[in-house]
Amino acid sequence: MRYETYCGGIFETNCYLWHAPDGAILFDAPDGCCEWLQRNRVELKLLLLTHGHIDHIADLAKIKETFACHVGCHPETLPMISDPNFFRHYGFGFDIKAVQPDFFIDETAEGDFLGAEFQVFEVPGHCPGSLCFFYPAEKVLIGGDVLFAGGVGRWDLPGGDSGLLFRGIKSKLFPLGNEVTVLPGHGPPTTIGEERATNPFVS
Repeated sequence: MRYETYCGGIFETNCYLWHAPDGAILFDAPDGCCEWLQRNRVELKLLLLTHGHIDHIADLAKIKETFACHVGCHPETLPMISDPNFFRHYGFGFDIKAVQPDFFIDETAEGDFLGAEFQVFEVPGHCPGSLCFFYPAEKVLIGGDVLFAGGVGRWDLPGGDSGLLFRGIKSKLFPLGNEVTVLPGHGPPTTIGEERATNPFVS
């Protein structure tokens, strides 16, 4: 399965364009990715959110309007994308344009997204409702802000919980196997094996 990476916004947030059998899927929507999709003449069919933090949804409304694609997220992500003042309630000076998702995603062993079969794991701790999408056929994990090369997602934001985060990584992601490639929300790709052996937070 072919995928492409775009990194955008002041937080250098990664998103991943996945070429599924029945159309293009984008995982997350950082600032600038809508224009990137248009430049590359992508006909986007589906946008899946790993979580609802502002740097991962900056272009969400623009993409929804431009491509009329379906949007899927975890139920706990809903207030983050549907309430324009959500982040201001917590003291952050960010405004968003509200978007209603087309469907919700829960943890599942078999999720079909445009003909691509993903396992979906809920791994909160960085953010409520945080999702990781695992493609077993090629041992690739789209991990959002859960596990990074040499780090993990920060847990000091509203709804964060370090215990939940560490337990989720060890109980749900590490069993996938050392050879699994992790595509994180920030920074370079890594592998489960590398993080199991060297990550100071969960090794």
